[in-house]
Amino acid sequence: MSHGIEPDLFESERQARIDDCLKADSRIVFAQGETLDTLRGAPDNFAKLIITSPPYNIGKEYEKQTKLEHYLEGLRPVLEQLARVLSPSGSLCWQVGNYVENSEVFPLDIYFYPIFKKLGLHLRNRVIWHFEHGLHCALRFSGRYETLLWFTKTDDYTFNLDPVRVPSKYPGKTHYKQGPRYGKPSGNPLGKNPSDVWKIMLGEWEAGIWDIPNVKANHPEKTIHPCQFPIELVERCVLGMTNQDDWVLDPFSGVASALLAAMKHNRKAMGCEREPKYIEIGKDRARKFFLGCLPYRPLGKPVFQPTGREKVSRVPKEWTSEDEGARASSDRLLEE
Repeated sequence: MSHGIEPDLFESERQARIDDCLKADSRIVFAQGETLDTLRGAPDNFAKLIITSPPYNIGKEYEKQTKLEHYLEGLRPVLEQLARVLSPSGSLCWQVGNYVENSEVFPLDIYFYPIFKKLGLHLRNRVIWHFEHGLHCALRFSGRYETLLWFTKTDDYTFNLDPVRVPSKYPGKTHYKQGPRYGKPSGNPLGKNPSDVWKIMLGEWEAGIWDIPNVKANHPEKTIHPCQFPIELVERCVLGMTNQDDWVLDPFSGVASALLAAMKHNRKAMGCEREPKYIEIGKDRARKFFLGCLPYRPLGKPVFQPTGREKVSRVPKEWTSEDEGARASSDRLLEE
């Protein structure tokens, strides 16, 4: 009887093993070092999904702020390697925000698009990731979105519609033209094809706006990383653009959020990260995942809406007074 159990135990150990470099039987790889060096050692066409949020050139603790043109040129060799390792049926999801200098906004997705086009990739969607929290601005509207560019390497790419279908708004709608299907349901019983604005957190994946909370202080996934990927943002791409046992690669993996999303849905996962402290946090999160004690925000959980009973959601009594000077002072917010 024991001989029948041992292979399952060995397989479980293999799936939970975290390798430092890519091996023939690897399922999880978390490589420490420079991204470019790691990618140069990776095989051609192996990654079905590449998804990442690269350094934004905004002076985070793990990046050095440079001129925008130098920043883009510095990433170009990495982008060339990503195009090489991407599967012919694979997808690349590049999630970026804005570069801000002297209160002028430079949308990074606009600058990256022509680079990816020159590498032969095809843009399928420009998705808007919307979140409610962040810095408040004084000289422009406060930024509350970032973009995700979805590219494919060829026109023959993996796209699984059923896992990302949404409930039909009018499931009882029928064919109205005279013919053999007249009066019969016109929709799909599994739901409709989402457009390119997605309001996932409101119960529907609707087209181009993904309303997913960013990882701030009260988020269950928060670590010491200053610019952390929400796991559920990656999950939607994993489900729609890969199959089980496909490779998911994050070349700037931070604390391994993209790897965890892949592992959660039985995909192989590889990350590159140069900061040892983030490697250790990522490995610890992976161990907690396999032990069933990893804190994370469930896929599709509605965004919290204040009821008005919470103290922080009530209008301060100072704002209802006649002290206009105090009110004006409270409106002077720091520029992002």
